[in-house]
Amino acid sequence: MNPHLSIVVPAYNEAAILPITLDCLRGFLSHQSFASEVIIVDDGSTDNSSVLVGEWQRAFESLRVLRNSVNLGKGASIRRGILASRGKCVFVTDADLPGRPEDILRLLEALRDGAAVAIASRRCAPMNSAPSRSRFLASIVYRALVRVILKLPLRDTQCGFKAFVREPLLPVVEGLRLDGFSFDVEFLFAAWKRELPIREVEFDVVERRPTRHAILLQSPRMLMDLLKIRFTPGRPSRNARAQIADLGPSRSPSEGHSLTRDCDLPRQS
Repeated sequence: MNPHLSIVVPAYNEAAILPITLDCLRGFLSHQSFASEVIIVDDGSTDNSSVLVGEWQRAFESLRVLRNSVNLGKGASIRRGILASRGKCVFVTDADLPGRPEDILRLLEALRDGAAVAIASRRCAPMNSAPSRSRFLASIVYRALVRVILKLPLRDTQCGFKAFVREPLLPVVEGLRLDGFSFDVEFLFAAWKRELPIREVEFDVVERRPTRHAILLQSPRMLMDLLKIRFTPGRPSRNARAQIADLGPSRSPSEGHSLTRDCDLPRQS
């Protein structure tokens, strides 16, 4: 029987944080009534992430591991994990699990209430509470560009804490082209264009480590990615086509308080 929930975690050189994340997920899932699986996609790590996750498999029965022979990028790894998933619902998180495991239930509740996609949206906070001033300002600029270029009416596209119903979203995932950090916004834009209901759920970020990614250094590439998403007709990248071919036909899955901020988005006209 296929699980109700698949959790996909992309990981590149994450040996320091993965034990914490896996321990949180194992403890959380052990108290749930639904069946689940956790899929770690090791994106060609050069540290001992691969060995560490292999050791965890012996104690974590529902843990699956996929390994990229080379570093393909966050987007490519998430896409591979989703295409290999078997759950009715899929939850995607960054390797450092930026929320409480219990917040996963809030996203699943939004899916049960009719959303096809539920995303965690970080609460507004002053600059002095941000990890760094440059990151705070870059985040504001990027969110503005998403709205101006894509007209996407979402407050927070980049938080690594998202859930969706697998079956209607598989065609979306199969058509994605970007392999890097712009995967999130490309995924959400493609779902919105298909008029799939998206719901934002406000939550508090859990900082389990300092951020590792210099968003300002990624900014020129991320701007170009936004333009590609907006103006280039959708077709899978070579990596995506290879992953789809390897997996063959999609498998059909079997039959998981009010939200603080719960808004269905206006649809594309």
